[in-house]
Amino acid sequence: MKINKYFDHTLLKADATQDKIDKLIDEAKKYDFFSVCINPSWIAYAKEKLAGSDVEVCTVIGFPLGAMTTEAKVFETEDAIKKGADEIDMVLNIGRLKMGDREYVVDEIKKIKAACKDHVLKVIIETALLSEEEIRLASKCVVEGGADFVKTSTGFSTRGANFEDVKIMKEVVGDKIKIKAAGGVSTYEDALKMIECGANRIGASKSAIIMEESEKNK
Repeated sequence: MKINKYFDHTLLKADATQDKIDKLIDEAKKYDFFSVCINPSWIAYAKEKLAGSDVEVCTVIGFPLGAMTTEAKVFETEDAIKKGADEIDMVLNIGRLKMGDREYVVDEIKKIKAACKDHVLKVIIETALLSEEEIRLASKCVVEGGADFVKTSTGFSTRGANFEDVKIMKEVVGDKIKIKAAGGVSTYEDALKMIECGANRIGASKSAIIMEESEKNK
């Protein structure tokens, strides 16, 4: 199975320097990944470096806590798109979700989707901090908000994605929207299992290593 186009090749660490971003971009071109997923300050640089390839630029909004104002997230989204972002991965307001404030969560997603226009919006629900019931609620909110993907994790919480999270999300969203599994996917076997559980995209920092493994498994 050719899985390169499942990957958002990711580097979101605070200490990401230009040489590390260059390495990420070079790997993304080599393996023809779907996108690079980077912090917003690197959007314009990555866009220029990826010119002539079909690797897209994905960025994160309200990252990693999701607790800033909706207005700040909307501004960040508009600015990211102006700078060349193709896809937006936003963090929903986890505290509001846990309070059961569905109206706030859905309204925020709708506003950010409006700011995205025709660009893909993925909503990070941070499954590590949620009960199964809350994962179901969050997934319903993402569908209701009009986003394109529900995404498991930032990779900055107590754990990343697991197979059960993805299965639960798939049960809720069906084929209405897509699923991105992110955080902790580090082997070819894990990637295949995530896809089997329902993931349409995988966010990983070890995508290049996974592709090397996949070549050995041919």
